[in-house]
Amino acid sequence: MSRHIYSCPLRWSDMDAFGHVNNAVFLRYLEEARIDFMFRLAPGDGSPSFSGGSVVARHEIDYVRPLVHRHSPVTIESWVTKIGAASLTISYEVKDPEQVYVRATTVVVPFNLEAQRPRRITAEEKAVLLTYMDDDGDGDEDEDESAEALVA
Repeated sequence: MSRHIYSCPLRWSDMDAFGHVNNAVFLRYLEEARIDFMFRLAPGDGSPSFSGGSVVARHEIDYVRPLVHRHSPVTIESWVTKIGAASLTISYEVKDPEQVYVRATTVVVPFNLEAQRPRRITAEEKAVLLTYMDDDGDGDEDEDESAEALVA
């Protein structure tokens, strides 16, 4: 399994009144890492894979320890834990070599912007996503509940 590695700078404005990175800011960090990850998946050879839009159907975040501002960036590792017919789950760790600050997951649904509806993951996209698949993941979801919720 490969993991996508993103180096995320911390900004002074990311801190809250308690002197650590605000919990809501971590969503922005995850977004930056996810966008970097998805753009790197796009083949760039005219293939339609990973083109168009996607929407976030769900975020889940476990805050492990406070992160305080410093000049060195944190590392965000991303990988795929589930691939369904019309959604995928990306897992993350926001960390340093010595410690983890946050563990999180995001359910992403490929979205057809013209039709304004979810779309299925193509065979080409699934093949690329499988290279980032967690060894413990089953690679397939029986139901794409998150995608169904968007359509309902």
